[in-house]
Amino acid sequence: MDDELIDEGDIPRSRYTRLPGKGFFYPDSLDEERAERRAKEAIEGSEAVVIADGDADGLACAAMIREVYDAALDPADFEAAIAARLDEGEEEDDDEAGVEDDESDADDPTEDAHAESPVGLVAAGPYSLDTSLERVLAYADDDVDLFICDLCPDDYKWIAEPLEALAESTASIRWFDHHQWDEATAAAVRDLGVDLVVGESDEECTADVALRSLDGDFDERWDELAAVTRDHDLWIKEDPRSDDLADYSYWAGSEEYATIVGAYGADLPETVREFVTDRRVEKEARIDAAVDRAVVHEVGEWSVAVTYGRCSQNEVAETLRGEGADAAVIVKPAGSASIRGSEDFQHAHEVAGKVNGGGHPQAAGCKPDIYDDMLDYAQHWTTEGQACKRVILAAFEAVAEEVAAGEDETEEGDESDSGADE
Repeated sequence: MDDELIDEGDIPRSRYTRLPGKGFFYPDSLDEERAERRAKEAIEGSEAVVIADGDADGLACAAMIREVYDAALDPADFEAAIAARLDEGEEEDDDEAGVEDDESDADDPTEDAHAESPVGLVAAGPYSLDTSLERVLAYADDDVDLFICDLCPDDYKWIAEPLEALAESTASIRWFDHHQWDEATAAAVRDLGVDLVVGESDEECTADVALRSLDGDFDERWDELAAVTRDHDLWIKEDPRSDDLADYSYWAGSEEYATIVGAYGADLPETVREFVTDRRVEKEARIDAAVDRAVVHEVGEWSVAVTYGRCSQNEVAETLRGEGADAAVIVKPAGSASIRGSEDFQHAHEVAGKVNGGGHPQAAGCKPDIYDDMLDYAQHWTTEGQACKRVILAAFEAVAEEVAAGEDETEEGDESDSGADE
């Protein structure tokens, strides 16, 4: 493929935000090879291994665990690399994580950071947890301490085999989370001897859970980091630093973020703040483009705003809710979608569950199983995700019918109770 076709430098924003980032066009097989190699380098010989969601919440937990093991990395090289990116005016692609650039890696003093701490860090998502467990099983020493943070399996059966094997080989497995767990899945995990601690999803973030569960001498800096992380993760939005943490975790690599917040807590150093400010110019423009594309649909008693584009979904959803939407759907060029609710719509996880996803009542994600080949993706890009939007709106309709039916049953039950009282 001609690089100029996916180079955003001379393409209008109105066009390139309709397309995935460069990473989408990088073959999964090559990406997997690199991910496998880097995971092996991070895991082999480690005293402990952390599998964590690659967002601010999961990576804050990783920083806490490294603090307990006295395994934090020196932030100096990372700060120098950030300053160099600013000097060069480098624009990173949101969807390009994992794409290998041998030339830039050779000049990057942090390229081997993933292999330098005695506590190995494996960043994962909810749909790659099984693969991450398999890699720990393959490369970790016996009697390693394993931590899993800010990840909730949709179904026990797809992690059962590697987790059961790890329960036999590791010294301990501790699992910290705050998502809503299926009771059967939680019971199956605990039956293996895993120390599973799940916080209340509307009160704690996973950093809160880890902080109160770990046996470490944490000072006030860590309490503050957990509180600011919670401020964004639960969408409280009272501390302006929480947006800095969330944005930085999105744009930084997992080792970089865990190292910087481990050293500085919620008060990021000046170089990092400059980097975040610089990236926000593009971020805000993408948010505006996505908001402008939104169309509101009435589904049952709810107003559902649906949009499309490469953007920061939380801020887009917040803007659309501010304009009166009960729920917002942000369809991504890569084929996935984010569903965000409000006080008047707390069924996001139910909608996502009908289209190959899951999450929280007010925040969920999915990727409908509708993409068979590149022609399907081509149609997705040229129609701004119309097929994806249709199946998600159909899921909203189905949930609306279920909610209405449940309300009718409740009313009938109340009337029966009233008649019995008479």
